[in-house]
Amino acid sequence: MSPTRKIQITFDCAEPERVARFWCEVLGYVVPPPPEGFADWADYERTQPPERQGAGFVCQDPSGVGPRLYFQRVPEGKVVKNRVHLDVRVGTGLVGEERLAALEAECARLVALGAARERVLLADEYNESCIVMRDVEGNEFCLD
Repeated sequence: MSPTRKIQITFDCAEPERVARFWCEVLGYVVPPPPEGFADWADYERTQPPERQGAGFVCQDPSGVGPRLYFQRVPEGKVVKNRVHLDVRVGTGLVGEERLAALEAECARLVALGAARERVLLADEYNESCIVMRDVEGNEFCLD
């Protein structure tokens, strides 16, 4: 059996720090400390060549269990639907109206952070309800 590997999920975006800080709030993640010798990330950024300043930003699970998220600046904007998306699991174990209430409460919190609500997918014979959303740069994700 092969060993379990840690993974990093990388997002292409226009404003890495803005998107990373949004996902910190969504997931309860934190920004890691700056490299040794720097008071903060802004201090570190000033040492980079102009074209690298603001080019990337990281957030991570404070417990070290969840994947690290890396946000990298790219020149092109988002054009099509994501091929991979995150499911933010807020309704696990809940069904019916109780599940929808939990999803709606989290949806309201995330909209206040800058997310956009797309649509509700109601439960059917195979799946429980979920809410399709977009982050601050339009990347799709689901409240599940």
